[in-house]
Amino acid sequence: MEAAKKAGRYDRLYQQLAELMKKSNDPSARMSSVAAVLHHKMPGFFWTGFYLLTDDGRLVVRTYQGPVACMELKKGAGVCWAGINQQKTIVVPDVEQFPGHIACDSRSKSEIVVPVKDSHGNVIGVLDVDSDKLNTFDQTDAESLERIVSLIFN
Repeated sequence: MEAAKKAGRYDRLYQQLAELMKKSNDPSARMSSVAAVLHHKMPGFFWTGFYLLTDDGRLVVRTYQGPVACMELKKGAGVCWAGINQQKTIVVPDVEQFPGHIACDSRSKSEIVVPVKDSHGNVIGVLDVDSDKLNTFDQTDAESLERIVSLIFN
């Protein structure tokens, strides 16, 4: 999808999600809505969901849309942990080229991970989106998804 069209779609989804967020302050409900809207309205989103840190430091899948996920990610490995450890969005054009990539589904080809921060600014997990096509995600996705994820604890 061309950048301008993609940015426009993300703007519309942001507005839709901002309205949905008014219906509940519960972070789990908000994450569920974010995952569902993104998964069903963005082309190429093969797996869309959240991994959250537990009190004992594990990274465990929570709400998601798509095929069955890895329930827990090996500590320190993969794109999700990179997003948490670096506290920044990670765009991976080809997951086969990412050192330590965790293949929960062999059909995944590219990935973006966006840190989720609580109301105090602490990283508590990530939004993880996989595509079954190479080079699906870019700076437009990164900026737009960061904006959408910020709605969860606002």
